[in-house]
Amino acid sequence: MKVRITYVVTEPESFNPDQINVQRGSKGKRDTFKLNHVKAAKEHRITLGLNELSKHEAPFDIEVLKKWHELHIRWSPDTPTSTAPAPFTSRVSPGLHIFYTPSTEVENPDLCQDVRLVFRSVDRHFKCTTSNETAIKMPMLSERFTMSTALQYYSPFSGDDWMASSISRWIEGMTASADTPSYVDIDYDSISQAVVCTVVWSNKPSDGWTDKYSAPEEGSDSTVEIGVLSHEANTDPEDYQFGGFLTVLGRDDKPKPTRFQTPTRHYPLLNPEPFDPNRPPKLSPLRYKTSINRPSGLHPTLTLTLPTSHLTAPDATCRLHAHLTLPSALFIDRYQFSDPLFLSSQNLLALRSLSGATDLEAPDWVIPQWGSAALFELALPPSTSTSSSVAEKNSAVHADHNISIPLHLRYLPASPSTHASVDVPWPVVFWACRADEGSKHAQNPFDRRHLGYEALFGPKTRFMHVQPDSQAGRLVETIEVPVLDTRRVGVVEAGTVGIVVVAFLGLCWVLFGRLGGRKVEVGKKEQ
Repeated sequence: MKVRITYVVTEPESFNPDQINVQRGSKGKRDTFKLNHVKAAKEHRITLGLNELSKHEAPFDIEVLKKWHELHIRWSPDTPTSTAPAPFTSRVSPGLHIFYTPSTEVENPDLCQDVRLVFRSVDRHFKCTTSNETAIKMPMLSERFTMSTALQYYSPFSGDDWMASSISRWIEGMTASADTPSYVDIDYDSISQAVVCTVVWSNKPSDGWTDKYSAPEEGSDSTVEIGVLSHEANTDPEDYQFGGFLTVLGRDDKPKPTRFQTPTRHYPLLNPEPFDPNRPPKLSPLRYKTSINRPSGLHPTLTLTLPTSHLTAPDATCRLHAHLTLPSALFIDRYQFSDPLFLSSQNLLALRSLSGATDLEAPDWVIPQWGSAALFELALPPSTSTSSSVAEKNSAVHADHNISIPLHLRYLPASPSTHASVDVPWPVVFWACRADEGSKHAQNPFDRRHLGYEALFGPKTRFMHVQPDSQAGRLVETIEVPVLDTRRVGVVEAGTVGIVVVAFLGLCWVLFGRLGGRKVEVGKKEQ
């Protein structure tokens, strides 16, 4: 087992090297590493060989993993967290995402069975019949693009669901932390024959991290590497330079000073100011909000709101995008977005990709797929320089820029209530920019892949993420949809039968009553 623990200090000016300490063990005791009130984002990464899974009581075994050529699990909570520093800035929509490619050596592997096995302690409904029916095919720019799997599955897995699952308890035991993480990644591929579990916490405790780690037992093949790093100024705007201290427990007597520079595909959004190699860049205050029009009806509109004052492209090559993950109860009508005038009225440029359940008429109970995924390119507000007066310029700068995405609800199954709830996760919003260092991205030890949208762009693309509003209660919008109330089915049936009978009698009266009147008139004429 290999353990890599990384702290990225968020307040370098208040950090002191005396806050970390390595103590050599004596008389059979193991070396220990201690941190005292270090304010930082934290990543805990564990790498296990297949033969180590049972030893560490993993909720999945070798037979489950051997069904898949690649398996990548991504989970993100539905509550906002503080802005994570680079390199932990990439995002997925709230919920459970599984990206996978089946193994060619196993006939018809069933992901749904494995999902229920791994998350067996959670009493909730997974919309998953068989993986062939439920999963959606991953769209990609090129079939040769290696950063994408073949299929995707999604479930609106909330924070409470995650913390109640068996896999969450396993991760808690491995990392010795009961705090809700900012995201969790679990990766397996048949080439490496290893499981990599990565947990990130961007919300540090109020007084910082106070942790203690021990070196592996003597003679063990396990390693524990710990780094306490902070951002430093660098000469390349596409790179990040880190400086700090590294140690390998059981080998190093004390933390070793280190400095390294690396490019990355995912960046935080920075202030639009000239690049200064002598100081670390500052984060942009830009945040976005998501809302649903009220009342929503059967054709809700999802609205993205961004303040115009900070909505500036980081570079001339950058384009603003939003990636939506929608449950099967909602769908997008692709034909709406073929009209340039309609797109302009919604502040959209184009629907770049749409995959999954796109049937325009089918009710939800006949849709086998979990839902759909869509990528939109968003339009920017017109330049304030075109305003005719100072007042108009100031008004434009302080106004909000709203982007509307029309959605459509499917008819939902009957239930013992008048309404059913449909959760709509907030989309991921980012700038996609051209990178000069695309071929070097694989060298980054922290890069995060398989997020569902990278394969829609070329390999030389860097993503600058816009963070959601931290004041939002949840990163999920809820729509109340009227459904047939099974408690009142008898009344509905009786009322329907009564209306049909009355209509039938009325029709008979119209037909036969008028016919009888005509016969009397004919008899009078003959007389």
